[in-house]
Amino acid sequence: MKLKKWTALLLGGALSLSLLAGCAGETPPASPTDSGSSPSPTGTQDPALGDAAALGSMASFTAEDLDGGQFTQDDIAAKDMTVVNFWSVTCGPCVAEMPDLAALEKALPDNVRLITVCLDGGGDVEYTRQLLEGAGFEGVTLISGDGDLAALCYNIVSIPTTVFVDGGGRLIGDRMVGGGHKDLSAVYLEALNSALAAVGKDAVSLEEE
Repeated sequence: MKLKKWTALLLGGALSLSLLAGCAGETPPASPTDSGSSPSPTGTQDPALGDAAALGSMASFTAEDLDGGQFTQDDIAAKDMTVVNFWSVTCGPCVAEMPDLAALEKALPDNVRLITVCLDGGGDVEYTRQLLEGAGFEGVTLISGDGDLAALCYNIVSIPTTVFVDGGGRLIGDRMVGGGHKDLSAVYLEALNSALAAVGKDAVSLEEE
């Protein structure tokens, strides 16, 4: 059964803020944190886990991927850590970094994964698919959802934004905002291993092709 798309209010709010903060005019600075806006926490959070926890969680949700498949918190629970990149087809920096994300996704070991959430991907699924195929991205891309994921999308205030989610659906470490990393894999690997260490998991390395 088809899932309902992001509600017009939810997607409109999240996407318009994203475009204004991240993709209107110039590329946002390639810094690991976004100090400009402070979304309200969705519950009691451990400040030691990093600033991303204030955005929400992925503990309970149902989503649809680009191919019509279903993705839920059970898929999150199956990995030690899931790297989640939020982007838009209209965001130049988002699209520009997709080939690097594609290479990183292929090099990650089995206990971690990288997925993307395309905030406007449901508007033109074929175009979204073409962008991802052109970039060589073969991982999961979500284009609709409910529950915690919908709330999380609403709290994303600039794109591209990447967060790290543990098996329990908690956002660990600091959010990564902006593109333009000279060595995206190295930057993301450092942040990933920091997140893994925060939840008592071993560090990982990238697999050579």
